Amino acid sequence: MAAGDRTPFVLTWRPSHLSPPDPVDPVEELGATEGYWRGWVSACTYEGEWRDAVVRSLLTLKALTYAPTGGIVAAATTSLPEKLGGVRNWDYRFCWLRDATITLQSLLYSGFQSEAKAWRKWLLRAIAGDPAELQIMYGVAGERRLDEYRADWLTGYDGNPVRIGNAAAEQFQLDVYGEVMDALHQGRRAGLKADDPAWGLQVKLMDFVRQHWTEPDEGIWEVRGGPKQFVHSKLMAWVAADRAVKAVEEFDLDGPVQEWTELRDAIRADILEQGYDHERRTFTQFYGSEELDAALLMVPLVGFLPPDDERVTGTVAAIEEHLLKDGFVQRYTQHPDTDVDGLPPGEGAFLACTFWLADNYALMGRHDEAREVFERLLALRNDVGLLSEEYDTEAGRLVGNFPQAFSHVPLIDTARTLTDAVAATEARAREGRR
Repeated sequence: MAAGDRTPFVLTWRPSHLSPPDPVDPVEELGATEGYWRGWVSACTYEGEWRDAVVRSLLTLKALTYAPTGGIVAAATTSLPEKLGGVRNWDYRFCWLRDATITLQSLLYSGFQSEAKAWRKWLLRAIAGDPAELQIMYGVAGERRLDEYRADWLTGYDGNPVRIGNAAAEQFQLDVYGEVMDALHQGRRAGLKADDPAWGLQVKLMDFVRQHWTEPDEGIWEVRGGPKQFVHSKLMAWVAADRAVKAVEEFDLDGPVQEWTELRDAIRADILEQGYDHERRTFTQFYGSEELDAALLMVPLVGFLPPDDERVTGTVAAIEEHLLKDGFVQRYTQHPDTDVDGLPPGEGAFLACTFWLADNYALMGRHDEAREVFERLLALRNDVGLLSEEYDTEAGRLVGNFPQAFSHVPLIDTARTLTDAVAATEARAREGRR
């Protein structure tokens, strides 16, 4: 074919024991497909400066959705390495509870109620039952068994092993309880049905959090070096208690609000005492450690402390000094003599963490820096606007599974945060001139 040529074709697959499907007109089907996607995304309510990037990310989330159940997979691929030639490569074709909060909020804030409802229904079905049996991830239809193994008979990308399944499904990750509680609370605030069995399930989840929040876990980064008292996990346990209290106060739901208020205060005090390094003026990765963790950029984003609090600004400064590399944020410090994650050190910059840094800048009023970081991230997208999980600053290329929901969701959120922050500053300036 040459430039300007147009050659339609149809590629069809079927089980060998079934008859071929009815033939289709490729030109007609292409038009119908384009019409469907244009019609769907026309509901987007974001009208800010970065609408095109937001729309592309929303399309990506929709395309990562399993239509029969509403489950949204983390990525469509497995075993694309986070470090070229390394062993950090996993199967991401599953639904993480952790993604529920940010995905649900992004869909709701962007005007997509039906998709948010479907995702919420998937979430409730997946976690129904005993909170002690809750998994941090499930299959697209809520499957629980996700045994991990290496498919050694396959040649992986760049010589990396190919993994099927994900052993992290068996880990205890305390933070997911906070993310689930936050997701369901934000759903109620946005008008999703409040008088359903979800609240009874949330009460059970809070019983579990109350009994287990002091235990170590594997944390947001799903470490394979053994459980720790991760500060981010405690932070999200605080979120669980906080959202439970607010649910009772805002929606007149029935629950032991005094008990939850005391729990919230106890977790907060514990974090500030054991998770904050007063000498270095930063939150640390886990209690008693000197390690840093970009997940603590979530402290102001979830409402634990205001963005101008010195403990927040100190943490941001520490991350800028030790985790910001070539303009992008690493997940956490990886010293050769430590074994926190149980894997050899070295990986790309985690894109979600860099979006969180831009959010912090925006909330602090550092708008120019927030815009600079955000535009730098947008420039990483490929020719059709997609992002993977990480970026290798040395190789100058995207790495990790692709396309990655956990990169596109914070893109949407940061666009909104920066737009709202700039608008609020301009409004204050106008008010001051009157």
